[in-house]
Amino acid sequence: MKILIADDYPFTLQGTKSFVESYGYSVTDTCSNGTSALNLILLHLPDIAILDINMPGLDGLEVAKKIQEARIKTKVILLTMHKEMTVYKKAMQYEIFGYILKEHAQEELELCLSQVREGKKYVSSFLKEDLITSVDTNLGILAILTFSERKILELVAQQKTSKQIADLLFLSEKTVEGHRGKIIEKLGLPKEKNALLKWAIQNNK
Repeated sequence: MKILIADDYPFTLQGTKSFVESYGYSVTDTCSNGTSALNLILLHLPDIAILDINMPGLDGLEVAKKIQEARIKTKVILLTMHKEMTVYKKAMQYEIFGYILKEHAQEELELCLSQVREGKKYVSSFLKEDLITSVDTNLGILAILTFSERKILELVAQQKTSKQIADLLFLSEKTVEGHRGKIIEKLGLPKEKNALLKWAIQNNK
């Protein structure tokens, strides 16, 4: 059985690879962004793809959507920090086979792989108690943003710095800055220092 792992945080990527291999599985590909993950999936057709949601290029949900659209048989497991109901529901729309919270990965990944290998779906047993019901605001405007960009915008509204956002989402600060630039461009905001912060605070209702 071939397994691909994609996560843009090096320690998480290596840790997940070590866990998977310790269970007796073969990790054939690893990568740090969604675009590379999709290309490798199309090229090698792994049996399972373990994806982070927040990644540069394409996020994990976008990769899952493209796998679904291409009718590829690769089963997707999302290994994520996201506990929002909206994120979980979106993942289910893309026929995700596994949904595990990173904080519980060591406890659940082996069982999840075993279930998914047999064609069964696995959702973290910790998710129900941790699931956060959230309401999307300004959905019409936010629809033009990717999932990763919306998450970063939400944290900007909480007045988090790029470094704090990077730490919270296990991204590099450079990646966060890149996302911020794309958000400013998509929202048509002036390229002033605090333009994004002001917009985020005003629209975070």
